[in-house]
Amino acid sequence: MHQYLKAVGFDNIRTKNDLRKLLSDVEAGFTHQTIVSYKPGEDFCELRREYGQGVGISLCGELDENDVFDPDYYFPYFEGSGISTYADIAVERKIEKEQYVGMCEDSKIGISLIFTLQNGIEYMRERQAGFVKDITTSVTFSGLSLSGTILLPVIKNEKQIKSEKEASDNRKMLINAARNGDQSAIETLTLDDIDTYSQVSRRLANEDVFSIVDTYFMPYGVECDLYSIMGEILAVRRRTNTATGVELYQMKLNVNEMQFDICVPVSEVMGEPEIGRRFKGTIWLQGYINF
Repeated sequence: MHQYLKAVGFDNIRTKNDLRKLLSDVEAGFTHQTIVSYKPGEDFCELRREYGQGVGISLCGELDENDVFDPDYYFPYFEGSGISTYADIAVERKIEKEQYVGMCEDSKIGISLIFTLQNGIEYMRERQAGFVKDITTSVTFSGLSLSGTILLPVIKNEKQIKSEKEASDNRKMLINAARNGDQSAIETLTLDDIDTYSQVSRRLANEDVFSIVDTYFMPYGVECDLYSIMGEILAVRRRTNTATGVELYQMKLNVNEMQFDICVPVSEVMGEPEIGRRFKGTIWLQGYINF
């Protein structure tokens, strides 16, 4: 049973029988269907059913020559908005099934981001047409979260904001130079990290860590597409799962200068989300490649 079903409002799925009923509902009443040639005599098919604005369940499997659908796997999804990043993207098929994960590097984050590909069937079609070698395009990220905490913002004056922006821009330039093999950029980044570590260590004696760290984006646990994040809330809206009536928060976050949307159940959020406050939690990262 998929752990993140709860993130899109299905907290009533507790047994295999409940899950079978839900997947039968998706198959019988899908709102989107996509088919791509897969093997001789078989097509790969994705059935999606929306259960609210931007949220739903995707059911994927094979469609034989008699149009009999054999489900292989499913996953809950949440559609993000806007463009999160422009980058070189690598896509790999999972070992056990026809599902794909993507990886890209964003200088704003400073790490390689691994995400579950929402439009894997579209990638299969592009690959068959020969259009996916060395993909450089935009990605729309989104995150599903099971719970979270709302934190107050860190107060800054205009001088501090300007200084941080300049430091961030300078760091991005150094990271790009270091990737191209610039030895002096690598040394400068190393010294900057040592300075940052010593400054944070001194401040932690008298300050709370969340008043020092504004936002962060870092891997969580052993799953490659799970991340612990904290980001500034840019927009927040309240939606409802049409099947269960569970209320969901959909928030646009600014995390390390990268913007993307997340979805989390209202009942599992501690605090009241408002624009300018911060959200802290763990997300399952999904991405939509804009071919």
